[in-house]
Amino acid sequence: MLEHINPPENRIPGISQAVRVRKGELVFLSGHVPYAADGSLPEGFAAQLEQVFANLAATLAASGASFDDVVRLTIYILDYDPSMLADFRAVRDRFINASAPPASALVGVAALFQPGVLVEIDAIAAVSD
Repeated sequence: MLEHINPPENRIPGISQAVRVRKGELVFLSGHVPYAADGSLPEGFAAQLEQVFANLAATLAASGASFDDVVRLTIYILDYDPSMLADFRAVRDRFINASAPPASALVGVAALFQPGVLVEIDAIAAVSD
């Protein structure tokens, strides 16, 4: 159902340049933020990232999907600095298939929707019929 595409000249490890959806239904996940079910906001980038991915997993499951079905991620990180990439990948790779990752974009932003929120992620999943 999914074909991960990387042209031979791709020099960036750990990414998919494109993901082709051969069949199925699309599920669009709005921007997920790091609030826990009790309304609390974890402290620190890695803890917030972990919570966002857990929130995404819950929404995927409620949609009949999993991270194996995710074809696109867009990650928004407050005051992004390249030194944050290792922490980001360490958390992300516990949730996705790192050998066939979804197409993605990481965007550094000056602000997110609420003070204290450090990361927001939206996604697209392709669920097989």
